[in-house]
Amino acid sequence: MNDITLGLLEAARLVMTLDPELVAISLLSLRVTLSALVFASLIAIPLGTLLAIQRFRFRRTAIALLNALMGLPPVVVGLVVYVLLSRSGPLGVLGLLFTPTAMIAAQVIIITPLIASVTHQAMRDLWSDYHDLLISLNTSKAQRIATLMWDGRRTLLTAALAGFGRAIGEVGAIMIVGGNIDNATRVLTTAIALETGKGNFALALGLGFVLIGLAIAVNFAIHALSRTEREGRW
Repeated sequence: MNDITLGLLEAARLVMTLDPELVAISLLSLRVTLSALVFASLIAIPLGTLLAIQRFRFRRTAIALLNALMGLPPVVVGLVVYVLLSRSGPLGVLGLLFTPTAMIAAQVIIITPLIASVTHQAMRDLWSDYHDLLISLNTSKAQRIATLMWDGRRTLLTAALAGFGRAIGEVGAIMIVGGNIDNATRVLTTAIALETGKGNFALALGLGFVLIGLAIAVNFAIHALSRTEREGRW
């Protein structure tokens, strides 16, 4: 058998036997990404909904800026967070550089514009349907936001899924602010890059299988939630 076949077999063995190193790296990746997703969603979903229903002077500029930030290079985000958290930076006293917290902060900055933009587009369409009704009921701004978020929750799950997909596969920013420290800040993507560079293709492939599996699992989970809710309405 050639090296590629041997690597695939060894990778499969590592996954099937739940190799401790592989499990530890995978769990840290999930902890960092899910934490970032929660914080980003708490910011982005109300923000996107507010931009859909609120009219103000620089609204179009804010929307354009939000859309532009979707393409923000992750390495630039990592550099900015690094400067802020470095010992000579304004937040250096917190000692957060090269910790999971710094990685979470970087991912929040990266995925918040994406989730907010998708939310805005979905809520804008809903607002056109609900506008007259909610205005006639004399609802408050908070009630309008809550109503749109509840009715568009399946779309918001999709927005969150898009954010999760980008965060779990991100490597540049978290490599800079996390440092890829073994047993501390090493996650799936940074570990794959490291092990590939070392020539340890078995572990790299095993980590790759886990990364693909997580992405597929999340997609199926969102699909199942949406289908269950639709069936519950019948």
